[in-house]
Amino acid sequence: MKDIVRANFDASVDAYDAYERRTGRFTALARLLAAEMDSRGGSLDAVLDAGAGTGVSTRVFAEESTRTVALDISREMLREIESAPRVEGDFDHLPFADRSFDGVAFTASLFLVPDPAVAIREAARLLQPGGVVGAVAPLGWVTGDGTDVFADLERDSRSPTGAEEVEAALESEFAVTTGTWRFATTADDLRLFHSIPAMAARLYPKLSAEERVEKARDLLNSLEGTFEQRWRWIVGVTE
Repeated sequence: MKDIVRANFDASVDAYDAYERRTGRFTALARLLAAEMDSRGGSLDAVLDAGAGTGVSTRVFAEESTRTVALDISREMLREIESAPRVEGDFDHLPFADRSFDGVAFTASLFLVPDPAVAIREAARLLQPGGVVGAVAPLGWVTGDGTDVFADLERDSRSPTGAEEVEAALESEFAVTTGTWRFATTADDLRLFHSIPAMAARLYPKLSAEERVEKARDLLNSLEGTFEQRWRWIVGVTE
């Protein structure tokens, strides 16, 4: 599974950056998550950006913290980061000493692993007393009347792990606060999101990167208009 995730994101750098340049979505998520973590934790001098991707979220956290470390399973994604130290690794075995961070952020990453509880236990190990962990997970896209955009399509856009499971994982280790963020988005933006090979895997996980992107394009070609994209946020504090 980890090799598949790594390969998906190694193949996604250019498409990921294209989506971010158009929408600014991951920057917005990181800024909102950083604000929620800052309001509930103590001093966030040292932050681990877990699942840093190309460094969009890393740059946000580096604006506020003295030491921000970017961790990702994809070496190709990490090559794009210049704003912070980079560490290649996975969430199940975080290569850091106990109590070495004030905050751990999973901006748009924890829903990509099959067992988020393992990653959350590792995050808890790394945190100082009073430390804070934050995570964001997608809830999907809906039309103006609240209908799931994928309701009439032959495929649903599903994460490896649902937002409920991500929330439950944090609740097992922390006292949590949760909420939902909503963003206006267009059919073109939704198609661009699924042109990222790692995100097209939400629709066609068993196909190659090129094949799944092509199939996603065909599936979503008929969509028109504007939608609402929803993301669940969860912030936990150590006791």
